[in-house]
Amino acid sequence: MTQIPAPHTAPAPLPPLATTLAGPAAGPGVLLAHGATGSVRNNYDTLIPALTASGHRVVAPDYPGSGETPRATGPLELDALADAVVAQATAAGLETFTLIGFSLGTAVSVRAAARHPERVRGLVLTAGLAKPDARTRVWLDLWLRLLDRGDYTGFAQARALGGLAPEYLGALPPAELAAVLDPDPALPPRGSAEQTALVREVDTTADLPGIAVPTLVIATTRDALVHPSHSRYLADHIPGAAYAEIESGHLPMAERGAEWLALITDFLAEHGL
Repeated sequence: MTQIPAPHTAPAPLPPLATTLAGPAAGPGVLLAHGATGSVRNNYDTLIPALTASGHRVVAPDYPGSGETPRATGPLELDALADAVVAQATAAGLETFTLIGFSLGTAVSVRAAARHPERVRGLVLTAGLAKPDARTRVWLDLWLRLLDRGDYTGFAQARALGGLAPEYLGALPPAELAAVLDPDPALPPRGSAEQTALVREVDTTADLPGIAVPTLVIATTRDALVHPSHSRYLADHIPGAAYAEIESGHLPMAERGAEWLALITDFLAEHGL
């Protein structure tokens, strides 16, 4: 059985990020930052077509160990990951862009805005956090322990319980539930351990007061993994941030996709982003 190794302990240069490009080259730029143990495809397969339909140029890198990006040979660091994501946007020809981040991607987006303020025109932060609390760290430690043991049945169960609202999970048809709980070791991204370990260490609290671009924070009110109070904190500490709620678990793109897409596209249109 394939086993995802525990995260490495010594920092190393990041591999080149495999990046999805979509939409008209001259359109307003959008850079996507996905969540830990996710990928561009898993988190943004519905958002990318919605953005291109409104004329946006989308740049969507996969983190090390997700999609076609090779796994990192050392632990991930937030500064390096934020810089690498921005580098993909500039390499694709985007001088400026809106950053849309989900979960870990919210921390990547905030740090990118802090380090590259001349490039970031706006932020959309869904199911995010500035730093994990004790409850989130318990979930992350459980994920890391299950990955280290090669317990992919347990890992799939833990991700389902943490990621989906109880009502949504309980109402899934048998075939869809079986897919969610599939223990195939090839399903989690190869870089799941490094990505999970990074979430455990992120802290963007000092970055928030300096954010000076239009920002939308979207809280997921039935989220067992990252409590919605984390989104409220982001909105309260980013000057002028707008705040919205979706009644879903951690994965609004799965549970309430149309509502999530509408919040994002309406915000972009309102601010000319």
